[in-house]
Amino acid sequence: MLSSSFLAFSLTIIAGLSTGIGSLIAYFIKEPKFSYLSFLMGFSAGVMIFVSFVELLNTSIQEIGFLLANIGFFGGIAGIYLVDKLIPHIHMDTKPDTFHETPIHREKLAKVGVLTAIGIAIHNFPEGMAVLAVSLESISLGIPIAIAIAVHNIPEGIAVSIPIFYATGDERKAFSYSFFSGVAEPIGATIGYLLLLPVLTETTLNLTLAIVGGIMVFISFDELLPISKEYGNEHLSSMGLFTGMLIMMLSLSIL
Repeated sequence: MLSSSFLAFSLTIIAGLSTGIGSLIAYFIKEPKFSYLSFLMGFSAGVMIFVSFVELLNTSIQEIGFLLANIGFFGGIAGIYLVDKLIPHIHMDTKPDTFHETPIHREKLAKVGVLTAIGIAIHNFPEGMAVLAVSLESISLGIPIAIAIAVHNIPEGIAVSIPIFYATGDERKAFSYSFFSGVAEPIGATIGYLLLLPVLTETTLNLTLAIVGGIMVFISFDELLPISKEYGNEHLSSMGLFTGMLIMMLSLSIL
């Protein structure tokens, strides 16, 4: 149990701190182009959607029944929707590569970056709990989910660092705001673990998996796929989606 918990937390930390990769990209590339993200974001959505329906929700239904599992699944969707509505964050469809066109609005840019960092940090809480919950159930499932979340977090890191950098000219400040927004993910996992640990039974764990499935499906359809199409084209986005599903299917069949 201790070793599996350590691995689960390690995956959560890697996924969360991948926002720092986005910060570094923004640090070295002054005018980043994001068209290549179309395939990767579609790929991440494919992984998360396939795992949510084929593995998480399906396992939950088998263990705790159709009705309870689906209550958890749609409860997860409703919960993350409320978080998104009550504490909205600026999505990547606010294109960072256009920020350099209005350098005189420094104060506004700085505010955009800070608010984005806060919003992403809050949204990273349930993502951290999702990676942890799946990894506690199965490390082989947790690894691709952590990778998918990490890919999703890289452009979020860019979204935080770009406006702050162009507003202040301070690379360190841009990096630090972006990096620490990702720290919320392992913090969310820790809080989730402490809350789950006293009541961690087979029923609780399987209900949590269904909730996590709902959260990941919402993130995929509400954020990843629209952004994927925004930065590429429909065919490239779809190819990424189906490739992610195919790779996930192959990995599950092998493992």
